[in-house]
Amino acid sequence: MLEKMESFDVNREIEEFEAVTKDAERVQRETLKKILEENGSAEYLQNLGLNGRTDPETFKAFVPIVTHNELEPYIQRIADGDSSPILTGKRITTISLSSGTTQGRQKFVPFNDDLMDNTMQIYRTSFAFRNREFPIGTGKALQFVYSSKQFKTKGGLAAGTATTNVYRNPQFKSGMKAIMFQGCSPDEVIFGPDFYQSLYCHLLCGLLFRNEVQFVFSTFAHSIVYSFRTFEQVWEELCTDIRDGVLSSRVSVPSIRAAMSKLLKPNPELADLIHTKCSGLSNWYGLIPELFPNAKYVYGIMTGSMEPYLKKLRHYAGKLPLVCHDYGSSEGWIAANVNPKLPPESATFAVIPNIGYFEFIPLRHNAHAQEQDLMDPDFISGEPKPVGLTEVKVGEEYEILLTNFAGLYRYRLGDVVKVMGFHNSTPELKFVCRRNLVLNINIDKNTEKDLQLSVEEAGRVLAEEKVEVLDFTSHVDVSTEPGHYVIFWEISGQVEEDVLQGCCNCLDKSFVDAGYVSSRKVNAIGPLELRLVRRGTFQKILDHYLALGAAVSQFKTPRCVGPNNNMVLQILNGNVVKSFSSTAFSSAMCI
Repeated sequence: MLEKMESFDVNREIEEFEAVTKDAERVQRETLKKILEENGSAEYLQNLGLNGRTDPETFKAFVPIVTHNELEPYIQRIADGDSSPILTGKRITTISLSSGTTQGRQKFVPFNDDLMDNTMQIYRTSFAFRNREFPIGTGKALQFVYSSKQFKTKGGLAAGTATTNVYRNPQFKSGMKAIMFQGCSPDEVIFGPDFYQSLYCHLLCGLLFRNEVQFVFSTFAHSIVYSFRTFEQVWEELCTDIRDGVLSSRVSVPSIRAAMSKLLKPNPELADLIHTKCSGLSNWYGLIPELFPNAKYVYGIMTGSMEPYLKKLRHYAGKLPLVCHDYGSSEGWIAANVNPKLPPESATFAVIPNIGYFEFIPLRHNAHAQEQDLMDPDFISGEPKPVGLTEVKVGEEYEILLTNFAGLYRYRLGDVVKVMGFHNSTPELKFVCRRNLVLNINIDKNTEKDLQLSVEEAGRVLAEEKVEVLDFTSHVDVSTEPGHYVIFWEISGQVEEDVLQGCCNCLDKSFVDAGYVSSRKVNAIGPLELRLVRRGTFQKILDHYLALGAAVSQFKTPRCVGPNNNMVLQILNGNVVKSFSSTAFSSAMCI
């Protein structure tokens, strides 16, 4: 898909980034002015009474902070074919679909050439910093990327996942020629209609070009882990394909078979080499560098909901560095990873000030700060006044507001970030969690990160039995009185029931939120329940989202299954094999 790097100037790209971040406040004002000038004729802005003014002060005074729900009617009109300037001056011709795993349904998000330009800019910036730290020569990239089908909305607009819209954009192919390597897999595999057949062929192509592979990539860490878990099951079949030069019958799509036949020739020497290496591995540790001896790193999104997969990914990667992809969302890009040597747990992302206009709502965690907010005349809607990009403070947490070139204005992304420092005058952010993914029954507020830490703590009890948590999610069950947390686990092996009971108790004790602890002590929240599901349950959840049109490239396991995810809850409850309730509550740590 991608041709080898020919004219990419690492130093020039870094210099351009340094220049744009040295006076981030000025660049932000210019960026907002450009957005409002380009879209001043839009109905949405006209109705708010900006009257052509483009300064941040007027913008913040007249334009409200919104969620997707407030903009959804406007976006739906666009999707239904209304060609008038609704959110943007230029007509929107493409719609992106969110993954749907957070809210239980996919959202429509406007996508245009400006967002494509942002994509190319952030790819160039991050590749420059990455290649400075991990120089790579000519070769290929093993990319586990997948493009789902685009479809037409009622109004005839092309619609697909954000990754699909990028991969299918002609600018992507032409622009990426200068900054990345040729992928191992032909386009027919990437754009194939069946994910499982494409994955098998990605693995096969990687093996065929094993000595040329310079890095391994997928959008999310989950996809990389899933790929090599699949490899554990099919490696002998792959060796047979290579030895005989004949593609497995499991691949039935004619276009994929035709494309693969051009690559696959009998190669018994390579098949024997791979068979020997796989047979000699202990528990698959270091599988990636063993298969691809010239790979320099493994690359993908590894923060937030991807952190639970890091342990397994490190197992496969051995001593290869794990490098975090950049920070963005279906709604648009935000920041680039300009410190690629930082481990994923410490990864930071420098905001690029000319790809959008950014504001930050301070998140207060102490009573004194909250009292100050209440006395602030700018305190609005129960929240402190948002601050600008250069006004954030190191060590503080914020929720991001995005204004972009595709019709989103003061849009709440729902992401919580922590400011770790500054690169010149632009902040470096650490992703913390999604704000709306909160386990809540009474006065408790446990985030996705709190859930992850609790699972990690209880997972240590399981690890003593040489068994691991393969995947997990949660649910707030209020059908009982009092309501209680339900944690679903899929694990890698069999353990005694007393061990699982200990894990259940540990999960309960590991939620340290003061509201949860006090509510448990007075029985305002009932005992936590651990439900063990049979192997393959989370695969069924993936299949469910694929059937809805989601792309594996942007799939994230939903960490909290809410009322809008009834089908996922049915899959989980339909596969429960054992259930445990925590015993007498104690806030003491797990032993």
